[in-house]
Formats: sequence, C-alpha cells, structure tokens
Amino acid sequence: MTPSQLPEPSLGPDRHHQEPTRPEASGTEASPMAGLAEDYAAKAGLHRTHDGRIDVLKSAGGVQGIAESIVPGLVFLVTFTITRDLTLSLVGALASAAVFTVVRLVQRRPLTQALAGVVGVGISAWLANTTGKAEDFYLPGFFTNAAYIVAMVISIAIKWPVVGLLFGFIRNEGVEWRKDPVRVKAYRLGTWIIVAVLALRLVVQVPLYLMGEDGLAALATTRLIMATPLYILGVWIAWLVTRPVPAGAGPDAQPSKPSSSGA
Repeated sequence: MTPSQLPEPSLGPDRHHQEPTRPEASGTEASPMAGLAEDYAAKAGLHRTHDGRIDVLKSAGGVQGIAESIVPGLVFLVTFTITRDLTLSLVGALASAAVFTVVRLVQRRPLTQALAGVVGVGISAWLANTTGKAEDFYLPGFFTNAAYIVAMVISIAIKWPVVGLLFGFIRNEGVEWRKDPVRVKAYRLGTWIIVAVLALRLVVQVPLYLMGEDGLAALATTRLIMATPLYILGVWIAWLVTRPVPAGAGPDAQPSKPSSSGA
C-alpha cells in the first residue's frame, strides 16, 4: 500500500472508525493522569476533528501558524542574500514576526504561538548580532531540537511515550492504552518516528552550520523545508502506525482498548 492509498487523518470517516466517546461515557472515571494527558495534548496544540481524528493542519497552527513559523526565517535569508547586511536582515526577521502578533491582536486570536515566535526570533537575532555570524541565527534551534529528542527518548524509556499522551487524548483513550502492551509498543514506535524526524534535522543541518556563511543558504533552505512540512509528515505517519487494530479485522487481530477509542 502506497502513502497515497492511506486515508488522510483529518479527512472523512475511517471505514473502521468508531464514534468516539468521552471517558465518562464508557463508565470509567477519568483518572488524574488522563486529565494530565488531555491538558498536555491541549498545550501541545493538537486538535481533533468532530469525528475524533487528528486534524494535522490545525495542529500545525493552520495556514497562518505555518506562515508564522516560516516567514521570519525566509525574510532573513532573502534579505541577507541580497544585502549581505546582518543587522538589516535581523531587523527584517523580527519585524515580520511582530507583524504576525499584530495580526492576531486584530483578529482577537490567542497570541501564544505568535509571541513564542517573536521570542524565538528575538533570541536568534540577539545571538547572531552578538557573534556577528549570520549562521548563528539558526543555532538556538539546534538546542531546542536536541532537548525535544532527549525528552522523547526519556518518555520511551520510562514507558510513557509522548505520542501516546498526545494521541491518547485525541482518541479518547486517555492513559488506558498503558494497560495494553500492544498499544504501548505502538505508541513507542510512533514516538521513535518523531524522534527520527528531529534527529534527521540535526544530521542534515549541523554540517551546513559548521560550513559557516558558505553553507548559510543551504542551511536556511533546509530549515524551512524540514520545519513545519516535515513535522506534519512525521505526525501523519505516527498517527497511521499507531491506529488501534479494529476488533474483528482478522483472526489474529487484537481488539483496540478501550473499545470506545476513535480512529
């Protein structure tokens, strides 16, 4: 089966889809850990559709959120490529990030993502301006990326894989999936997929960073490609490989737990 034959996570009902219910509806009281998982998923920005499936685009911030993550870096790259003026390029990147904050104010939408972008761009700009090296604009991202990798690997080691906490909320599994070794294994695999995505960024981008200004254009380009687009792809694949096996799908199939989980 090719990727094009697989169902889009956020489009249309799955042929094995079961209508999701809240943990309360199944007669099981929501545990404190289930509430923690739901809170964690919400803070991570994950969203689900009305039929209980992951909305990948919305979880990535929608079109506007994707633009907020891409445009400042693109402005920096284009401005520096044309002018070779580091200060002007940094100001341009900061200004573009600030514009998105103003847009959200006008729209009366939550400012969290835009402000986080401004802070991130601000730290990157400060570092590049301090060292005088344009490539250092991308250095903080490496440390953030590495921190996520460490956190996810630890979550796998202690059998609380991050993907399980996030997807378990969307599928209304809460943390009940931890009682099923098959589900734990699936969510560990899903978490490894996200780790692989993050590790791939470092493998590709760190050598370009070490090339200094000669590798700046390639570094900036790969940063744009391997940021939100690669993240969306990784989440989509992780969602597909962690789908509960529907009851009755085959003689060796394991029923999904709990039975009310969606997707």
